[in-house]
Amino acid sequence: MSYIAEYIWVDGTKPTAKLRSKAKVVADGDEPGIWGFDGSSTNQAPGNASDVVLSPVLVIPDPVRGGDNKLVMTETLLPDMTPHPSNTRAGCLAASEKYKKLDTWFGLEQEYTFFEGIKPLGWPDNGFPAPQGGYYCGVGADEIFGRPIVNDHLQACIDAGLHIAGINAEVMPGQWEFQIGPIGTPRVADELWLARWLLYRIAEDYKGDSEISVSVRLDPKPVRGDWNGAGCHTNFSTNQMRESYEPNIAAAEALGKKHDLHIANYGAGIEGRLTGAHETARFDQFSYGVSNRGASVRIPWQVERDRKGYIEDRRPNANCDPYTVTRLIVETVGAAATARK
Repeated sequence: MSYIAEYIWVDGTKPTAKLRSKAKVVADGDEPGIWGFDGSSTNQAPGNASDVVLSPVLVIPDPVRGGDNKLVMTETLLPDMTPHPSNTRAGCLAASEKYKKLDTWFGLEQEYTFFEGIKPLGWPDNGFPAPQGGYYCGVGADEIFGRPIVNDHLQACIDAGLHIAGINAEVMPGQWEFQIGPIGTPRVADELWLARWLLYRIAEDYKGDSEISVSVRLDPKPVRGDWNGAGCHTNFSTNQMRESYEPNIAAAEALGKKHDLHIANYGAGIEGRLTGAHETARFDQFSYGVSNRGASVRIPWQVERDRKGYIEDRRPNANCDPYTVTRLIVETVGAAATARK
């Protein structure tokens, strides 16, 4: 007897990496082991030295195939077993180990947009839908598009054992969000990549009203003009932040001192999304504030009330690399917390 292991990895496409996967038949009782692929086809190797290694980092049940089948999140290695240049997980793990005493938790809010052909799902063939207002957390077939896919994805994430916290319809029609966490790094980023893969895969099986297959896009500004973009708001805390209020302020101020570095690594096209409108701060300015969704970093109102908790970095794009985002936050906040001692 045997089962199917779907190996999933992050490729070397720039400026935004893509997910890749392929299946392997594994004998019952055996764990998914080291495998490999042709890196010359994924922007990760030249043709004359094309082998790239896949090393499993997280194995979960496969809710698509069902049964005893598995999804295998992997990291990419060179044949000498050192991290591949496109492997951003290795840096994330190193930062997490360096600042392990801070016990940093993350909750990632992944926004995305369904597309049917060249237009967002549910949009008219010509022109635009009604202005934003009733779509966020809405209900009804005139305002909500794609819910069957969203519900199937939610259940698949639960069945796979991911730390999915919820879903909601977003401000622009055809746009949704799911949340992963709170858990530590690099696990939260592993799970976000797996949840993205499941969303792409489940959407493959759906067709829209015009019998065109539905696709998922992480474009940070899927429709230009007076429409919300798509982000990956990143909530985080250290053990110090969960115990008292001042470390939350210190973390926000530390992020401000490294603003340009973070903006440069928070996803391609960030200037088109962080405009100062549509619940964003400008990409070239940094701010933080209590309950302020127009700030770079939001301090939730209950955190100010309770004098402890977490803060939300609202800058990362929907198309960000969660390994890079969480690494930068751990490094920036960790270095500042260490310096204060």
